[in-house]
Amino acid sequence: MRTNFPLLPVLGAVSLAFAANAFAQEQVFKIGHTGPMSGPNAFAGKDNENGVRLAIEELNTKKITVAGKTLKFELQSEDDQCDPKAGVSVAQKLVDEGVKIVMGPYCSGVAIPASRIYSEGGAILSTVGSNPKVTMGGYKNLFRIIAGDDLIGGAMANYAAKNLKAKTVAVIDDRTAFGQGLAEEFIKEADKLGMKVLGREYTTDKATDFNAILTNLKGKKPDVIFFGGYTPQAAPMTRQMKQLGMSQKLLGGDAICTGEMGKLGGDAVTDTVYCAQGGAILDKVADGPAFKAKYKKRFNQDPDAYAASFYDQVMFIVQAMQKTGSLDAQKIGDELYKGSYKGIASTYAYDEKGNLKKAPITFYSFKGGAPVPLSTN
Repeated sequence: MRTNFPLLPVLGAVSLAFAANAFAQEQVFKIGHTGPMSGPNAFAGKDNENGVRLAIEELNTKKITVAGKTLKFELQSEDDQCDPKAGVSVAQKLVDEGVKIVMGPYCSGVAIPASRIYSEGGAILSTVGSNPKVTMGGYKNLFRIIAGDDLIGGAMANYAAKNLKAKTVAVIDDRTAFGQGLAEEFIKEADKLGMKVLGREYTTDKATDFNAILTNLKGKKPDVIFFGGYTPQAAPMTRQMKQLGMSQKLLGGDAICTGEMGKLGGDAVTDTVYCAQGGAILDKVADGPAFKAKYKKRFNQDPDAYAASFYDQVMFIVQAMQKTGSLDAQKIGDELYKGSYKGIASTYAYDEKGNLKKAPITFYSFKGGAPVPLSTN
């Protein structure tokens, strides 16, 4: 009597061959991230990385297919230390390893020199570096996914004049590309509005003692003080203002609109710090609360300034891949320039320089150590 048992190994071989063929159709596609993963701004770098990671993990569950191949997205994250030299080194490493999509940098001082490396290497760069010079180098496939300093600095000057009724201001900046650029844009708009700048002081992004600067400004009695710089300096600066008996509000840009500001500044920041950040209020946009809940479930913390923006841009890039049916960076970049994407934090559409065409800006103050949105323009 003849049996069918000999067929079993054949069927097993067919199954294995089918599985191997399916695996062969899956292609690893790396998405790079560059930001400060160490040092005082590591909280921001990690938050941005988390936004990218969350997008990648969701995309992998959807089995995205481009050009007949199922993509397996992988994150390659590098520490640029918020340092221009390190940032250029990281850029060269990512380009040399063939990474064509890079998210970051966080710091303008890194984005400005590194953008040339990415452009020459044929990579798409999506950054929150807000200094206007970031998008003035003429490099293609460079996208700023938030408002620039010209918008943020100007908006904060308008808020100071109209909402805080400030007539005089003192300005401090940390001499970084971000801090200096932001301060200059604030001053430009303040001048137009008739606010008088009573004094200008300078520090560094490594400083922790601001007593001499603040004592000098205290004697000038400005209505408000504007700081162009990052949270690790703004928080102790606010505490030292309180210790000196200064009642002025401390104003700044997106780099001090962070949960870390409350952690480092404590009670001193409440009703004292006012800041402007690119993007909408997550609690007030359709998918914002769901994103916050999803982020917290995955990372056991709330999203900070730009996690949602990085998440959105990854989704926009993958949409462009699917529309073009290509993994070629130039074709994807061309689609980003002409297309648009309604994300969580913003609607993403770019001009020829890579700036957002419509960039919402939200104003914040602090309550109980946390940034609280006031309004969006």
